[in-house]
Amino acid sequence: MTKSVLCAVDVSDGDVDSPVLKEAVQLADMHGAQLDVITVLPDFGNSLVSGFFKPDFHKHAEEEAAKHLQALCLATLGEERNKSVRHVVATGPAYKEILTVAENAGTDLIVIGAHKPDMKDFLLGPNAARIINHSQCSVYVVR
Repeated sequence: MTKSVLCAVDVSDGDVDSPVLKEAVQLADMHGAQLDVITVLPDFGNSLVSGFFKPDFHKHAEEEAAKHLQALCLATLGEERNKSVRHVVATGPAYKEILTVAENAGTDLIVIGAHKPDMKDFLLGPNAARIINHSQCSVYVVR
């Protein structure tokens, strides 16, 4: 029985992941499971690129991502259903952060979207494929 569902969305794409979230909530509700929704920010950390940003840039980016995540969940799920959703904003490589949150939360099912791949995905490997290959729980891919 599924007790916890983690849905990964990219809030930088507007409501493109709304169908993914709709599928995740249906699966969670079908099993009476907790629904967690995650979005992941890139980590510029100590890289050369980080020197071009203001010191508080990351904090501001996290706050904006949290607002967009809330807005997506509210628009897709409605106010009442959104109250019981745990919203997570993480920073780092998307697939690693999703897998870490899933493991820490005791997630039984990860729901992710598979968007149209481009050439870089064939060379680097898309996040969806990495999550599928390295997850300790089931993964549901929404196309």
